[in-house]
Amino acid sequence: MSSRIITLPNVLTIFRMALIPVFVSLLFYQKFVWALVAFVVAGITDGLDGLFARRFHQQSPLGRILDPIADKMMLVTSFVVLSMRAVFPNPLPRHLPVPFWVTITVISRDVFILVGAAAINMVTGFRAFRPSTLGKISTVVQILAVATVILAAQTRVGTGYYLPTLYALVFTLTVLSGVHYVFFVSQLLNDDRR
Repeated sequence: MSSRIITLPNVLTIFRMALIPVFVSLLFYQKFVWALVAFVVAGITDGLDGLFARRFHQQSPLGRILDPIADKMMLVTSFVVLSMRAVFPNPLPRHLPVPFWVTITVISRDVFILVGAAAINMVTGFRAFRPSTLGKISTVVQILAVATVILAAQTRVGTGYYLPTLYALVFTLTVLSGVHYVFFVSQLLNDDRR
């Protein structure tokens, strides 16, 4: 049992989760470059844990649970912290912090998917959930948005031009991916029954 828990992919996932308080602390002390480095390192470990799991055949039930949890924790925490005024220097750059309506949309979609998956699992026993293509695209855009907002806080140049478009894109893709996931899971359930 211990060999299936203590695997390189799982260690990388736990390391990624441990980076979250470091990342948040760096943002609060307005060390934006170092916060971006921590965020990029977390992203690299996310890619490496999946690669190592496949390459060395170290997939595990724990890893399948921890990996998406670590991803969601990092993204949700990023949006929550970046929507706080205290994180940014005064005077505030234009269109910072991240608008609350963007943050609450990101959180709501994740809660909706999590609660829906738990309810479906309890009723039907179905566990073969996987991300949709639109969901993956939405996640990539959210990651790029977090990195862009951190850079904007550091450089403070031209934020009035690109940040509103970025917020609208994050909002639109998050809503669309949440709606699409309902149909995607329905298809997964039908395939499973057949």
